[in-house]
Amino acid sequence: MSHRSRELTVSGLSRVEGEGALRLTVRGGQVDQAELNIYEPPRFFEAFLRGRSYTEPPDITARICGICPVAYQTSACNAIEQACGAVLDQPLAELRRLLYCGEWISSHALHIYFLHAPAFLGYPDSITLAAEHRDLVERGLELKKAGNAILEFLGGRAIHPVNVRVGGFYRVPARNELAPLAEQLRRALDLAVSTVQWAASFDFPELELGHDLLSAHDPGRYPIESGGLRSAGGLSFPAHEFPDHVTEEQVPHSTALHATLDGHRYLAGPLARYSLNSGALSPIARQAAASAGLGVECRNPFRSVLVRAVEVVYAVDEALRIIGSYQRPDRPAVEVTPRA
Repeated sequence: MSHRSRELTVSGLSRVEGEGALRLTVRGGQVDQAELNIYEPPRFFEAFLRGRSYTEPPDITARICGICPVAYQTSACNAIEQACGAVLDQPLAELRRLLYCGEWISSHALHIYFLHAPAFLGYPDSITLAAEHRDLVERGLELKKAGNAILEFLGGRAIHPVNVRVGGFYRVPARNELAPLAEQLRRALDLAVSTVQWAASFDFPELELGHDLLSAHDPGRYPIESGGLRSAGGLSFPAHEFPDHVTEEQVPHSTALHATLDGHRYLAGPLARYSLNSGALSPIARQAAASAGLGVECRNPFRSVLVRAVEVVYAVDEALRIIGSYQRPDRPAVEVTPRA
């Protein structure tokens, strides 16, 4: 075997959110070192928040991302409400979960159809894919549009929603206003199930990661917007203890922080969520997963696209459940009294 060393560099990664490069060092035919370089400048949102009113973080943190603003809004609201001892009325908590379902549907559809699928199907981008498979791309767009409809309806707009506030919302809908949204989601459920079946046909390389897994955990239901944390290694702790277990460090080759869980590497995201919580999926989502060949856990990163597709089925089904049982709250927000 040759022990010749080679260095491979990709200066700009395509079809990812953000800006990054990859450098690989290969020795004797094996990858010896891999460096993922996130070179977009840090934006210092933590510094932006210092000195601001406790009511402002949901609107400021939403600007971290145009694709997943609700994740940051919800995290900000959760943190402030928990620090102030405020508990949402159940209908308000359900509306917040519905809003997050909209983001999952929209964001996951984007990942599946426009970031992942072209690579699996041998196309350079989604535009080229659409030229030969217009129906597939249109299905992805229609699915994404259903998620956007929830964001626009509850959040006021799909990008950086403006109806979210600490304690709830500025305005909550009447029950009859949700009927058109439910009709659109019923059509989207069929599209989501078809998406799982389609994604299951991709050619997935065989690879199993042995990393520890870390995910939110919400007893009795699949975690989206709330809960504590659980690891595959047996850890279980509330969200406020996150800094006690996860250590973030700056590395020379990247502006993105590197993190360890009690000193070892771990994996978060859809694989961790699914592997630690698949039993909490709704029946239709569990059936979609089983028909796609997924077991109770998935450690193959190439199959994350398939897990996302199953989560879209769950998010659409969960949105329909919330709408079906919705009763308009007595108030759009609970009072949140600031404290030191």
